[in-house]
Amino acid sequence: ALMNSIAVLVISCPCAMGLATPTAVMVGIGRAAKKGILIKGGNSLEEFARTKNFLFDKTGTLTTGKFKIKHLIPVPSPQGEGNAYDEQQLQSILFHLEQHSSHPIARSIVKELKNRTHLPFSFSDIKESKGMGIEAKNADGDIFKIGSYRMASELTKDNSHSLYVLRNNALIGFVDIEDEIKTKAKETISFFKAQGITPVMISGDKAERCNLIAGKLGISEVYSEQLPEQKLKLVESFSAKGHTAMLGDGINDAPALAKVSVGISIGNASQVAIHSSQIVLLNEKNLAQLQTAYSVSYTHLRAHETKANLVCRL
Repeated sequence: ALMNSIAVLVISCPCAMGLATPTAVMVGIGRAAKKGILIKGGNSLEEFARTKNFLFDKTGTLTTGKFKIKHLIPVPSPQGEGNAYDEQQLQSILFHLEQHSSHPIARSIVKELKNRTHLPFSFSDIKESKGMGIEAKNADGDIFKIGSYRMASELTKDNSHSLYVLRNNALIGFVDIEDEIKTKAKETISFFKAQGITPVMISGDKAERCNLIAGKLGISEVYSEQLPEQKLKLVESFSAKGHTAMLGDGINDAPALAKVSVGISIGNASQVAIHSSQIVLLNEKNLAQLQTAYSVSYTHLRAHETKANLVCRL
C-alpha cells in the first residue's frame, strides 16, 4: 500500500522528482566548493566519477612548478677564444626574455633571478611557440632564443639539458633546472589506481626527467616530449577507450583539457587552461583535493543512480 501511494504521488506530482536532482547537484557542488574545489555544472560532477583513464601533465601539476637553476653553463666560442657570453650575461638574457613567457619554468626562473644584478637587455618582436620556447630581437637586431632541445636539435647532439640559449641560431649557453614533487601526489596516484583508474603521464619534458618523476609516483605509462597537437591525439586515443579525465595547467594543455570528458586545472594555472576545464582545484600546492573531488563526484553519482532505480521500480 505504501509503494502504491508513493507511485501515485510521483505520477500526480512529478515536480518532486524534478526538484530532487538539481537540489542534489547543488548540494554536491556546494560541498566541493567549501573544500576549495570549483565544479562547473552537474554534468561534470557525474562524469568525473565515470573516469577510466586519468592523464596527468607533469610540470606545475604533479610537480610544484617552482624550478631552481641548478647549472648555468656558457658555451665556448667556436673560435676558441673563451666563452662568447659569460654566466652573468646568460643570467641577464634569461631574466629579461623569460619575463615575456607564461610558462611555469619561465615564471620560476624570473622569480629566482629577480633580486640579482642584471645587465641591460631590451627585447622586441617577442614570439612564443608552444612546446618549443621563446624568441625575441634586441636593439642590435640579434635574435635570441630560449627553449627546449627541439629548438637546438640541429646545433648539438647533447639533449641532457633543460633549456638551450641561442643567439642568431648559435648556441651560447645551457640551463639545467630541478623541480620537486607536490604534496600528496604519490598518495593521489595510489588512490586512483585503487579505484581501477589508470594514471598516465603526458608531458613536453624530456623522457629522462619524466621517467624519474613517474617512477617516484608509481606511474607506469609515460608519454614524454609531447607537443600540444600530440597531446591532443593521445587524448582522442584514450577517450575512445573510455571516460578520460586530465589534470593540466599550461596554455599548451588547453586543447587537451577541452577535449577530455573532464578537464581539471589548478588555481594558479593559465587563464586559458582554467576556461578549458570543468573542475578547478584552488589549492595548487596539495593534490589531496583531487581525491576529495572524486569522492564527492562518486558519492553524488551513486546517489543519483539509486534514485533512478527507485523511480524505475515505482
